[in-house]
Amino acid sequence: MVNNNELLTLILDRGSGSGFESKNEYLFAKVQMRIKLVSGNSAGTVTTFFLSSKGDYHDEIDFEFLGNTSGNPYIVHTNVFCEGIGNREMQFYLWFDPTADFHNYTIFWNHQHIVFYVDDIPIREFKNFQDKGVPFPQYQAMRLYSSLWDADNWATRGGLEKTDWSQAPFKAYYENYNEDGCFWYNGYSSCTPNSNSWLWGNFDYDYAMKGQMKWVQDNYMIYSYCQDSKKFPQGYPLECYLNTY
Repeated sequence: MVNNNELLTLILDRGSGSGFESKNEYLFAKVQMRIKLVSGNSAGTVTTFFLSSKGDYHDEIDFEFLGNTSGNPYIVHTNVFCEGIGNREMQFYLWFDPTADFHNYTIFWNHQHIVFYVDDIPIREFKNFQDKGVPFPQYQAMRLYSSLWDADNWATRGGLEKTDWSQAPFKAYYENYNEDGCFWYNGYSSCTPNSNSWLWGNFDYDYAMKGQMKWVQDNYMIYSYCQDSKKFPQGYPLECYLNTY
């Protein structure tokens, strides 16, 4: 893993992509990393930063960065899976060029909610409404994974824009990985109810931060599953009616 200002480069060429994973597993965590995305014509490529368990009924919390043709913005694709079921996508443009410099991307996951941050600005919250029948990932330990891979069958304009292999190798850069969480060892958590104050609360998620999230969603959100009537013709998922974002 990348610590102490070390730089890690993921490379994609026509032969293969690349990736890495954390040594530790977590059952609730705050993980963050500084990433500089593939520059130039990155259409068809996907750079990822996500938490995931294993198996057919896995849990997963996704940041995916969908490449685009030169001059067009990246799309930040977020999703939450619980017991193998996702379909909770939200997508955003960014308010900066993510290829020009490193920016900080954070996944915060505790008993109360999941929050996605970009440069410490929350862009999405997924609350724990399991008591109302909404699945929430809280029983399976997850690792942190990152990868750079070719997905030109869907990543850019639904697959209309293909990967231009004349631009290969494509490179994404990672640095300064930070982790804070409940480490999972042989079926046991390192946390107790008193060991991590952020684990049980909203971790400084105050009205100002909610205002920041509203600003992002009002100005930069380009897709929400909670507004996709074609995908859910029989009605939106329950959490869409419970003010989850």
